[in-house]
Amino acid sequence: MEEGEGMKKSATPMGITPLSVIKVKRNKERPHTAEEIEWFVHSFAADGVGTSNSQNNNSQQVRDYQMAAWLMAICLNGMTSEETAALTHAMVHSGVVLPSLASKHVTADKHSTGGVGDKISLVLAPLVASCGVWVPMMAGRGLEHTGGTIDKLESLEGMKTSFSVPEFHHLVQTVGCCIASPSQDMCPADRK
Repeated sequence: MEEGEGMKKSATPMGITPLSVIKVKRNKERPHTAEEIEWFVHSFAADGVGTSNSQNNNSQQVRDYQMAAWLMAICLNGMTSEETAALTHAMVHSGVVLPSLASKHVTADKHSTGGVGDKISLVLAPLVASCGVWVPMMAGRGLEHTGGTIDKLESLEGMKTSFSVPEFHHLVQTVGCCIASPSQDMCPADRK
């Protein structure tokens, strides 16, 4: 995907550090603010950050071990629905966001955590599209031993799964559905 809004690299909000965000959740001090969550996720997803061999020595960047500590604190202490919504928003907006087709037509999405076989998307997307509902789908690859939907599609000779935003929109608007692989700049926080 080539168009859309990219991650905004903003200055560190006053008083927010990786340790302060981790402590708030670990110690159950209070719910996180949306600003804290957005900064934490975007700092983690930023280029050159999150790996132990990073050359960037900025102490305000979020490293892998800090993200792991924060996620463990969340696992142990939970999140409010507001925190969950803020985390979802921060992850989606950590990179390029595909412009929505929902305002132009009735759309639907099918998502799965994966599993053995993963055959539903390949049948369901065209079936729903045949009923007049647009089904723009982003699918994954390399999901454990079964492979992802994209892996299965790409095993068919000549199958294309990477499209520009205009190509993707054109396919959905003319065919009714498109199953594509996201570009590397879409939702980088989800891939780290």
